[in-house]
Amino acid sequence: MKIAADFSKRVVVHSESLPWVASPMAGVDRRALDRVGDEVARATTIVRYAPGSEFSPHVHTGGEEFVVLEGVFQDEHGDFAAGSYIRNPPQSKHKPGSENGCVIFVKLWQFQPDDRTHVRLQTNLMQSTVHPSFKNVAVTPLYKDDFEEVSLLHFKPNVCMVISAKGGAELLVLEGSFDEQADTLVKNSWLRVPINSSVNVKAGSNGAKIWLKTGHLTDVENQISRVQNA
Repeated sequence: MKIAADFSKRVVVHSESLPWVASPMAGVDRRALDRVGDEVARATTIVRYAPGSEFSPHVHTGGEEFVVLEGVFQDEHGDFAAGSYIRNPPQSKHKPGSENGCVIFVKLWQFQPDDRTHVRLQTNLMQSTVHPSFKNVAVTPLYKDDFEEVSLLHFKPNVCMVISAKGGAELLVLEGSFDEQADTLVKNSWLRVPINSSVNVKAGSNGAKIWLKTGHLTDVENQISRVQNA
């Protein structure tokens, strides 16, 4: 299966307009943003757990990264409410589910194979700092290594910012809205831009809160190859 699989192109997906598609597990539905592969895939997805639903125990051979958008996600490591940012590295395992239901934004098979760093953050409790280059923009750092950088950006109303994306970038709108080129991205809209490009953000009249990931698209071919050889 291939969805938005040309990584040389800019892609915008308004995920709220997509239908929910049933997964192999009862009560777990998905909205695919990009995907290369079948059930084992390099994938970026919005996933909805109905109350009481769960996945069977499994190992994340290629790693799993997710943000809890609504409700409370649960596994044997804890309860993770909306605002949680989680990185389960390659070879980690768990049994996920949700007693009362939840929605998460999740990325699979996009880690370096030797990464073993677990991250479990509640971003709603974290402090942000003033952006060093842009006024009226604050930053909440979430993760950084030699391969990629992940953060939250908090925009005051109508603020403009240019984001360098030499290694590619992805943005998910968590709150508010922003304009980029001819597109207006609202809550749960997703943007991916290729390597050696930039993102020109103009926040909406109510500002914006954006999840941002940069650098990782330089390794897409290797990520896909690892999936195919799994």
